[in-house]
Formats: sequence, C-alpha cells, structure tokens
Amino acid sequence: MQKNSRTAVAERAPSRYIVTLSFALTLAAFAASIGSNSSLIRTHLSLANEIPAAGDFDQDLAQKYFLLPAVPVDSDAAAPAPAVDDAPSLATADSLGEAPIEQIIQVQKGDTLMSVLADAGIKLDEAHAAIAALSDVFSPKQLMPGQPIKLTLAPADQGSGESEGAGQPQLQLVSLSLQPSVERNVELTRGIDGVFTAQSTNVPLHRDIARAAGTIQSSLFEAGQSDGVPIEVMNEIIHAFSYDVDFQREIQAGDSYEILYERFADDQGRLAKTGNILYASLTLGGRTLALYHYTLPDGRTDWFNPKGNSVRKALLRTPIDGAKITSGFGMRMHPILGYSLMHKGVDFGAPIGTPIYAAGDGVVQIIGPVTGYGNYIRLKHTATYGTAYGHISRFAAGLHVGSRVHQGQVIAYVGMTGRATGPHLHYEVLVNGKQINPQSVKLPTGEKLAGKELKSFLAYAANIDRQRGDLAQGNAVATSQ
Repeated sequence: MQKNSRTAVAERAPSRYIVTLSFALTLAAFAASIGSNSSLIRTHLSLANEIPAAGDFDQDLAQKYFLLPAVPVDSDAAAPAPAVDDAPSLATADSLGEAPIEQIIQVQKGDTLMSVLADAGIKLDEAHAAIAALSDVFSPKQLMPGQPIKLTLAPADQGSGESEGAGQPQLQLVSLSLQPSVERNVELTRGIDGVFTAQSTNVPLHRDIARAAGTIQSSLFEAGQSDGVPIEVMNEIIHAFSYDVDFQREIQAGDSYEILYERFADDQGRLAKTGNILYASLTLGGRTLALYHYTLPDGRTDWFNPKGNSVRKALLRTPIDGAKITSGFGMRMHPILGYSLMHKGVDFGAPIGTPIYAAGDGVVQIIGPVTGYGNYIRLKHTATYGTAYGHISRFAAGLHVGSRVHQGQVIAYVGMTGRATGPHLHYEVLVNGKQINPQSVKLPTGEKLAGKELKSFLAYAANIDRQRGDLAQGNAVATSQ
C-alpha cells in the first residue's frame, strides 16, 4: 500500500515540474519580448494612477482604459466628434475665443446694481469702478424691480493669475446699458485703457394731441380710467372742476365728459409722458361746463371758462380728496349728545391720515385743541372770509399762529379727536365770523381777462375748438417735438 502511494507521488512529481518549468519559460519569454520597450512597462506600471474615480468615465475614457475586442483599425478614419452642449459654459473661454458675451438681466426685488454685476461674474473692484462712473448720469438707487439691464462681458486676461475658481475664467465688463424711462437711455462703456465712461441720451419723442370723451356711469374718474385717460390727467381735471362742481351730488349716470391733452410717445408708440391739458368739459344734466388751460404773459397757467374768467375761486368747496359727505350743514340729531343741534359745517368721511388742504390763501388764526372740535385750525383768507377744520389727527409741520398758507397746501390730516364717532373732517366756511353753508355760498371768483389779453385768449380757445372738431371726426392732429 505504501509502495503504491510512493509510486503515485513519484508519477505526479514530473508533471508539477513540467508545469513549473513551462510557466518559468513563458515568463522569461514575455520579459524578453518587452525588454526592448521600457516605456511600455512604465505605462502599465502607472496605469493605476491614471484611472479616474468612479463616475468620471465617458466614452473616450472607456476606450482608453478598458480592453476591447481587437478589431481592424482604419488609420485614415476620422475620430468621432465630441458631444456639444446645447449652451456652452462661460468656463470654456478658449472655445469661445475673444467673442463678447451678452446678457440681459431683469432686476429683482432686493437687487442692487452691485449685486447684479457680482452675480454676472465681475470682480468687485471692477464693479465699484463701473458704478462710480455710472453715478455721474444715473443713480443706482433708482433701479426698479423688473427693469432690464443689458451687460456685454468678455473673458478677462488670465495672465494675472486672478481667478475665482479652477476652470472659471474671470469676466470683465465691456459695456452696460439700461433705460430708466421711455424717454431716456443710459450707457456705460469701457475704453481701451480700461476706464469706464457713462452717458445719458434722450430718446426722441413725438407729440400729439389726444382726445378722450365718454359717458359717465358712476364717477368721472372711473369713466376716464375706462377710456384709457392717464391718472395724472384725471386728477388735474377733477381738481379744476372742484371749484364749481360737487362731485358727490351733481354727477349723475348719463352725464358726459371731453378732454384734450398732450401725449408724448416714442417711435414704438409707447407713452413716455403726458403734457398740458388743453381743454376739458363736463355736461351735467344738459348743462355744459367748459374749461381752457391758458398761459398768461407772466408765465402763470390757469383754467378759464369760454368768457375768459378764471375758475379758480378764493376758496375750495372741498378741501380734501376722495371723501364723501357724511353730514351736511343744518339741524341734526347729534350722534354723541343725543339731541338736536345746529351742525354749522360739512363733515367729510375719510381715513385717518388723509391730507387736508388749505381752502385758500390766508393766515393761521387759531391752531390747537378746542373743546368739541378736538385738534382745530382756523384760517383767515380776507377781511370777510375764513375757514375752519376740526377733528384733526395732527397738523402739518411748521405751522403756528401767523403762518401764511397757500391754496391747496397741506395744513393737517384727518382724525377723530374731540366729539367724533369716526374719522372725518369737519369743515366750516365763515363770512364775517359767522358759519355759513360751504355748499351753497357764492364764492368770489378769480381773475377776469380783459382787453388784449382777452382777445388773445379767445383766439387760443377758437384754435382748441378746431382741434377738437378734427379729432372728433377722426382726423389726426399731431406735431413732432
């Protein structure tokens, strides 16, 4: 048994020797075959250092680092074109060359010009220089949300070694442009010496005369707005008619209006601004009130009726905007005292803080708290006329007894001081020291034109009427500025 075992081992030994010898000879042959090309050995030894981390492979790396089945290679065949991104990154500056890059950035709420430039990749010191130059013609504080800014950028010279991060070339500002308004352009440019220069240019505007006319359903303001009349035009019209019209009680559904005003637009027809209002009329219950905006030789501009009389009165009937009459002049049951009492003024309901205007030019006679009225102010306008204002929350700064005020000047603000159940203005008109009804008193008129001035005004009014007729018939009336 032992003899047979030794025989078996002896028989296997030559086999192991032959295998070992064969492997050694093969290894020696392999070493000899590559001995003449040491670079190949170095390449294979450094292979582990070249293999990228997982996730970094693309098709080219796969061909480089993975053994693929041997296939016939056509040495003349073109290499496959690399994949191209839909939008090249700013980092690929070499591929873009020196071509400028244009960006249009819309200002967001909370943005500053500095933050806009920094987000675009511009160095802070360069952004400061750009803003300093731009400030000569435009205040960065005037930036408004939604405003577009056009930036032209170019890769900066990388020789300086300044870079925000690996592979991200620094950008420099070539130019900046924005349009603060329809009638104005602002542009910043970079000179060859790197110095920024800013300039502001006016956009050519075209002047034309616009006509608006329509029927009033609820209020004059709403009628004008529905017909596209700018708010500033409507506000001026309402103020002009407020001397003669009680907008709370005299305006009825079916009444009508007509307005002629200057309109300035750019080449695309976009409204840049409105100019003078030339004419306005209200037809109330069949009665037409017409006003012409006329400039006097001394430069003053005022509203005149067709006879050349100024509509400006010595006193305003309504010294507050947008208020409703909550209590009229006369006997009434007092809401606090609980018995009938003469109400010697007109109450205008309005929110606390609503501005109160001086009804006319005058001097402050009384200012301060008065029993029942709360905070109170009285103005003397002429030897005959005076006005008083009660339940005020606060007075305009700087007013005191003896202060001079002008018609339309803010003198106080609505409140509910004194005996008041809600915020409102108590307004009185006094004639020789006695309260009278502000809604019925015949107020003294303003200036009346005469002589050559009246003749000049009548010629002006006739020209306006011709323009009204042309516009009403659809004929354009326009002139360039």
